[in-house]
Amino acid sequence: MRETIPYLSLSIWLPIAFGLVILGVREDRRAPVSRVLALIGSLLGFLVTIPLYVGFDTSSAALQFVENQPWIERLGATYGLGVDGISLWFVLLTAGITVLVVISAWEVIQTSVAQYLAAFLILSGLMVGVFSATDGLLFYVFFEATLIPMFIIIGIWGGPRRVYAAIKFFLYTLLGSLLTMVAIVYLWYKSGGSFDIRTWQDLPLTEPAQLLLFGAFFMAFAVKVPMWPVHTWLPDAHVEAPTGGSVVLAAIMLKLGAYGFVRFSLPILPDASHELSGFMITLSLIAVIYIGLVAMVQTDMKKLVAYSSIAHMGFVTLGFFIFSTFGMEGALIQMISHGFVSGAMFLCIGVLYDRMHSRQISDYGGVANTMPRFASLFMLFAMANCGLPATSGFVGEFIVILAAVQFNFWIGLLAATALILGAAYTLWMYKRVIFGAITNDHVRALTDIGAREFAMLALLGAATLYMGVYPKPFLDVMHASVVDLEKHVAIKKMEEH
Repeated sequence: MRETIPYLSLSIWLPIAFGLVILGVREDRRAPVSRVLALIGSLLGFLVTIPLYVGFDTSSAALQFVENQPWIERLGATYGLGVDGISLWFVLLTAGITVLVVISAWEVIQTSVAQYLAAFLILSGLMVGVFSATDGLLFYVFFEATLIPMFIIIGIWGGPRRVYAAIKFFLYTLLGSLLTMVAIVYLWYKSGGSFDIRTWQDLPLTEPAQLLLFGAFFMAFAVKVPMWPVHTWLPDAHVEAPTGGSVVLAAIMLKLGAYGFVRFSLPILPDASHELSGFMITLSLIAVIYIGLVAMVQTDMKKLVAYSSIAHMGFVTLGFFIFSTFGMEGALIQMISHGFVSGAMFLCIGVLYDRMHSRQISDYGGVANTMPRFASLFMLFAMANCGLPATSGFVGEFIVILAAVQFNFWIGLLAATALILGAAYTLWMYKRVIFGAITNDHVRALTDIGAREFAMLALLGAATLYMGVYPKPFLDVMHASVVDLEKHVAIKKMEEH
């Protein structure tokens, strides 16, 4: 469907344009100007995504709001954009989280303010590009370009070991993506010189070729999710990243890898996906159980939530490779929910860190006595992280567990242990940080959250509760696209065998 207003292009290039303008702002006297410009840019970037939801036809699995312009004509590459029910929510999530990140940095970041905010706005536009690209080469360009702003964010505004964490993040994700470029070139060759992702879905690929291509895509997407055992860059990146970096990393960047599996591995390589489903399910269960146990022994709040993110993303890959509509929808809901909840958890830890400059659980205790409003909101997100019913954290995990039980009872049973482990490590951290008597003078001197901090946490709290109580609007948008994907994978497999 062709639109007169290019909403997707606007959602990509408006934040990037504002980011470039902000880079020209002199921060010595005009730091407030860069903050105001960043807020305007992020709000406009979010506002232009709203018509995508309002005008979306939930009954259709076709790409909507399509834009196609010549790009590198000699190679057959186009500037192709479009969203379906799978990608729409991630465009909205990216734009919304960017607004909250700008608000979170309003008073906290005092050095190189313009550059910090510009990096996030540019990163926002690039990530929207990943979720809306329908051309394989364009997807790859956006996918790789997201590394640069995040590398800068961690390396400049991060903690004491920021350079180590930034380089590790960059090398892991870059090396994983190089094989993906080889796979994209091969698909371009086999399709007669087309980078159209939808065209690639109909290629008559042999099973050995599919297995090799699956391995190439796996290297990039598994690192990005991240799946065990290529997850070790994430805790380091989270611990050293500034609060905004951790929020974007957890809420959106991890979704790029999972989205890659849905957009490339499953529809283009269905035979290989079925052949390797046992391998993918095993890695997912290891992430859910083993990484959950690792989270229980962490003493750093950020590292604990980082490991919990890996465990929660294990549900996503598990849901995808069960090959049922139910499982895929649960996985997508889990991705959206994780964006709300993990983003909020890192914002909460950032609120405490801004006041005490410590992330160690042992340095806290009795915070509820001095920060009751904060403690209440933190409780909501801790409960959602556990998967408490009526929060968004419950919906996705429960649907994936149901789908897993239908697929294989024992796989469902193993997946369900995540609810127990999640409650164990999250509530144990919350209890030691928030409850009890005040343990030291630093906690006694804490001040409760102000209007700015309350607003950003309350917005995420409202989204978490709304999705938990009424997930139907989220499921309605994605249902037709998920059914189409599931049918495509199943039918193609049966045809070729």
